[in-house]
Amino acid sequence: MSDYENFGFEIDSDGIAVATWDMPNRSMNVLSQSSMKDMADIIEKVASDDAIKGLVITSGKSAFCAGADLSMMGSNAGGGSGGSEQDKVKALYEGNIAFNMQLRRMESCGKPIAAALTGTALGGGLEVSLACHARFVADNPRAQLGLPESKVGLLPGGGGTQRLPRMIGAAAALPLILQGQALSPEKAAKAGIVNKVVPADKLVDEAKAWIKEGLAGETIKLGKRGPEVLAAALQPWDKPGYKVPGGGPHDKGGSQTFTIGNAMLNKTTHQNYPAQRYILSCVYEGLQVPIEAGLRIESRYMTKLMMDPRSKAMIRSLFLSMQELSKGARRPAGVDKWEVKKLGILGAGMMGAGIAYVSAKAGMDVVLLDRDQADADKGKAYSEGLLDKAISRGKSTEEKKAALLGKIKATTDYDDLDGCDLVIEAVFEDRGIKADVTKKAEPKIAKGGIYGSNTSTLPITGLAEAYSKPAEFIGIHFFSPVDKMQLVEIIMGEQTNDETLAKAMDYVAQIKKTPIVVNDSRGFYTSRCFGTYVGEGIAMLAEGIEPAIIENVGKMTGMPMPPLALNDEVSLDLGYKVRQQTKKDLGDKYVEGPADRIVEEMVVTHGRLGKKVGKGFYDWPAEKGGNKRLWPDLHKVVDHTKTIDDVDIDELKNRFLFIQALEAARCFEEEVVTDVRDADVGAILGWGYAPWSGGPLSLIDMTGTKEFVEACDALAQKYGERFKPNALLRDMAAKGDTFYGRFNPAAKVAAAAE
Repeated sequence: MSDYENFGFEIDSDGIAVATWDMPNRSMNVLSQSSMKDMADIIEKVASDDAIKGLVITSGKSAFCAGADLSMMGSNAGGGSGGSEQDKVKALYEGNIAFNMQLRRMESCGKPIAAALTGTALGGGLEVSLACHARFVADNPRAQLGLPESKVGLLPGGGGTQRLPRMIGAAAALPLILQGQALSPEKAAKAGIVNKVVPADKLVDEAKAWIKEGLAGETIKLGKRGPEVLAAALQPWDKPGYKVPGGGPHDKGGSQTFTIGNAMLNKTTHQNYPAQRYILSCVYEGLQVPIEAGLRIESRYMTKLMMDPRSKAMIRSLFLSMQELSKGARRPAGVDKWEVKKLGILGAGMMGAGIAYVSAKAGMDVVLLDRDQADADKGKAYSEGLLDKAISRGKSTEEKKAALLGKIKATTDYDDLDGCDLVIEAVFEDRGIKADVTKKAEPKIAKGGIYGSNTSTLPITGLAEAYSKPAEFIGIHFFSPVDKMQLVEIIMGEQTNDETLAKAMDYVAQIKKTPIVVNDSRGFYTSRCFGTYVGEGIAMLAEGIEPAIIENVGKMTGMPMPPLALNDEVSLDLGYKVRQQTKKDLGDKYVEGPADRIVEEMVVTHGRLGKKVGKGFYDWPAEKGGNKRLWPDLHKVVDHTKTIDDVDIDELKNRFLFIQALEAARCFEEEVVTDVRDADVGAILGWGYAPWSGGPLSLIDMTGTKEFVEACDALAQKYGERFKPNALLRDMAAKGDTFYGRFNPAAKVAAAAE
């Protein structure tokens, strides 16, 4: 019987203790307050009990540890709530340094300690193992070892910035920490992070054998008057004569690492991400002092980071909200789980081909239909190309390739759709074509099946008119490339029922993507907001601003691509066709924007359709690996009269970020999007809205609603009505409200339960 809530604990006849981490009622172990208390008690027992000669830390689950309990950290990030600023800072620092000193106590207790990693060890889980004297990992190709904290706006706060660089050198450690890269067991062993990869059933035995060998091995005298300590119970950095692999910050090799690292950091983050800056500082400063001082440096920077509102926003959106949505937070209650066994896809173009791949990969039988057999075959060949690439990288096999391709039937015959549980239409953005294929496919759908449209702009309610059961018609909007993009935007038509929504969400869960749920609108949520970003870039071009300035400022905001290049990627003629269809639908109500003339002239007059034809705002290289360049004759479309001396860079950045946030707020007011999580997660995953902000609604909250409204009013005076704040924002500004305060999803759930 264990005395610990989260650990089993036993001592064998050789005096070797085994602590088995197995948190009750959890699928994964995490560093929570209770598990850290247990760990502290175990460390103290091992250190103080002479009968215990060494310790193996392992897991009772298939993974070792998924890292820190980010729900706990999310509530503390940004200072949490309650108490003075000074009290918050003190509490955060003391909590962090206590854990760091706990692990330091473990590695310096004089007894050999080994980690037996059953599988994945991420974040704090890996940091616990780094504080052990040896690490053995099960031969599990699906296991991942890494420090991913930077991806959610944090830094490794359990000694990761101090131990990993001391273990493998700053040059090897920094890319892993700064980028949050995870390694397979084999790659981790090759990098020197783990000692050995062993069969799972031999894992603990191997760790015990290492301890026994260490107990019988040499001792090292620490200083002239210091004690004799087992070599196996010392970390490399605690041994006399230790030097940082590759050199420290003031050595020739080490100094180059930090000089180059600093330059690359500025280039890639544009100082939007405090975590990466603090990580570099932790490593640089920490390697110049003893490990205890380095751990205090790390704790100070961790505290500073946790007080930054950007960290709270990133943790909330990139981890907590994303996790909640992926687990079906928006799925209607009371509807039985549903499974798609046979899927029909209408249109074998890039989107249809991508949907076919991810669905077949999830185990579904897929019918990929197009007008011509050659086009259908080409769509299937897309999956073959992805699989060949995976095989070349050692991530798949010929057998798996054959099995997956066997699940995709390329055809022109609608009869092949017989018995489909779900049919997804992915043809051109033409209402007539969509109506035609819908009517042909409907009779083939199985009883209880549903129909989805992959349209990116056309209102679902109108498209559903071609379907006899509009309650079973729904928008299922994927993003390109489908195999890489995590988001699926599910659009409710006016008559779409909850059962259809639940079924659509179950399908998205099958293909392991993250859904957001929005209501019907022209462009829905993602396309509406995304369009403001690329449109603002063209608006700046129309003002005469040098295109290179526009593109560089776009990247400086944290957007993944600059606006003009992004216009080319999605194709200028698509934007032109959407505008023409919108003009036709809205008639006199259509308001022409600054981008309309330029796009029309680029497409109609100059035939510059974008990347797909090699010419748009850029000239795109025909050869793979070539560099694109801005079209030298762009001045034929618009004069470039404003140089860097004529523009306010901060204002341009705000224009890009605020115009998207404004549109997100308008969508919220119009109830196109009704959940703050959908708005922020959808923005980051869908079109790459500056992740450092936590999403557009988080940005408004971070800026302050009153300050945001005032800034937008000033922009509206200079650049027009598109920057005018909506009524909801003005009301929130007057009341001092925030989106996550006024529309807190947890509060809504609690209220509904009462």
